[in-house]
Amino acid sequence: MNTFPWLSTVVALPLLSSFPLPWLRERGNHLVRWYCLVVCLIDFLLLGYVLGSHYDFSVQGLQLREDWSWIPALGVHWSLGLDGLSMCLALLTGFVTTLAVLGAWPVTRHPCLFYVLMLAMYTGQMGLFAFSQDMLLFFLMWELELVPVYFLLSLWGGRKRLYAATKFLLTTGIASLFILLSAIVMALYGKPTTWDLSILSIKSFPLALQITLYLGLFVAFGVKIASFPLHSWLPDTHGEAHPSTCMLLAGILLKMGGYGLIRLNVQIFSQAHHLLAPWLIGLGVINIVYAALTSLAQRNLKRKIAYSSISHMGFVLIGIGSLTDIGMSGALLQMISHGLIGASLFFLAGALYDRTRTLILEHIGDMARPMPKMFALFTASSLSSLALPGMSGFPAELLVFFGLALSQAYPLSFRIPAVALQGLGIVLTPIYLLAMLRQIFYGKQTRLNHRHFVDLGPRETFVSFALLLPIVGIGICPQLVTQLYQGSLSW
Repeated sequence: MNTFPWLSTVVALPLLSSFPLPWLRERGNHLVRWYCLVVCLIDFLLLGYVLGSHYDFSVQGLQLREDWSWIPALGVHWSLGLDGLSMCLALLTGFVTTLAVLGAWPVTRHPCLFYVLMLAMYTGQMGLFAFSQDMLLFFLMWELELVPVYFLLSLWGGRKRLYAATKFLLTTGIASLFILLSAIVMALYGKPTTWDLSILSIKSFPLALQITLYLGLFVAFGVKIASFPLHSWLPDTHGEAHPSTCMLLAGILLKMGGYGLIRLNVQIFSQAHHLLAPWLIGLGVINIVYAALTSLAQRNLKRKIAYSSISHMGFVLIGIGSLTDIGMSGALLQMISHGLIGASLFFLAGALYDRTRTLILEHIGDMARPMPKMFALFTASSLSSLALPGMSGFPAELLVFFGLALSQAYPLSFRIPAVALQGLGIVLTPIYLLAMLRQIFYGKQTRLNHRHFVDLGPRETFVSFALLLPIVGIGICPQLVTQLYQGSLSW
């Protein structure tokens, strides 16, 4: 155990730093924005310092372990630790959140409350990815993001924001109860009675109970990862959310579902996972093909990108269900890659809406000449989403593709159609993304003939370029990331 609680500091700093914001509001919104940005940047840099000076990359397994009795009457511990898997997602959280705060600079309606909610969401997500070792703490961190997202949607969303916010809260809130119920059963079954994940992972659960708990947890995690048929909240939420909220939803929140599946379903209920993995592949294939076809039919820009996100999450499900190290590695790389790509696309879609005041593709067109920076960055982000070689989406989808194709756990009669349908999704993705780019930047438009458009400013260019750099870096040299989490994916 560490002498100084580095992880607890990283987790608690954003939420604790939000308390002075109501007093800073009296000095102007400009100070509030800078304060929140500095807090996020300090927390991200602090995490980088902890990893650089206290984390041993040559050692596999849990490090920087912190454990204190938190609620003695219930046996709940404040227990944190990092390994390669959680470290990568924690870094992604800090990076995307910092850029989302910078992206929210134009917010003028209750900016103090807006940033308080973003900092609270930051703490919940960082606490989850700091590998909460206590099952009840895991659940509390999982729940912590619900209220901030609800208010970020209902107060700063579009015209149907209340419907989207209520649907999000009900869907994810009810699904999260399955985590609590599963946690209680896991803790009370057998001896000792405990919430400690390290002890729960070695308990001998009967296969029937494993399957029941696996399915219960999958409901909660499947909603977060937007698995078919638990995905319907996502297009409504993204369609109405503020661009910075969309960055957090696409960049981080969807990854909570994949993280939970790997941490609990795969690593604790391994027998049940081997039995149910073919169903994960089936759902993943449906995600890829169904969402790609639906995205092709969408005329609303943000809903089109939202269905694209659902399609890309299908690769995560297939990688997890492939029962191979290659596929599992591809699933996590896809989570990281999509976190960056999704955040970039939704940010640029928001910037485009700020200028055109519409998301209907037929009302947008011929934007390449007045907005060359927007054209270049939007095109680069879209090309990375369609898995262009040299971009992060390419090695991620390639690993998942070969992880399933080479899996010896399934007969050829299962692998061939699954791989073929996965390939169909890969073919459909360029069709709807390139059609989207053609319409926005070279297509005819019906409403904006005489409007004057301003290209991306320095702040917007910086946010987009900052997201694009790791996308290209991972695409060129994916082993820089894969070697960090490889030892944490043993199952």
